[in-house]
Amino acid sequence: MIEDNVIIEAEEKLRLAMLNSNLDTLDKLLAPELIFTNHLGQVSSKQNDIDAYRSGIFNISTLTSEELQIQTINNIAIATVKVHLVGSYADAVFDRWLRFTRVWHLTASGNCQVIAAHSSIVA
Repeated sequence: MIEDNVIIEAEEKLRLAMLNSNLDTLDKLLAPELIFTNHLGQVSSKQNDIDAYRSGIFNISTLTSEELQIQTINNIAIATVKVHLVGSYADAVFDRWLRFTRVWHLTASGNCQVIAAHSSIVA
C-alpha cells in the first residue's frame, strides 16, 4: 500500500522536476504508459511531455502547489492539487491556476510513477 507521505514527496519531486526541466527525474516519475489529458482536452504521452521540456518549447518560471488531497487504494494513489503555473509554451506566455489529478502507481521495484494525469483550469 502507498503511504500518503510517499505521494507528498513524489508530488514535490515532480513539481521541482517540472520547474527545472529535470529530464532524468521526469523520466523516473512518469510511467512509460502515461496518458496525460491537458486543460485543452489534448492527450499526450510520456514521450510527448518529456520532448516538450527537452526541446525548450515548454518553460516554467513559477510552479506553486496548494490544496493537495490524496486517496490511496492498495498500490494506487490518486492525488489532486491546485497549481499556479507561469511560463511559456511555443512562445505563448501563460499565467494560470490549474487543478491536476494524477494517478500514482507503486511499481514492483517500490517506485511511484504517474500512470495517468488530467489538468483543468480553475475558474
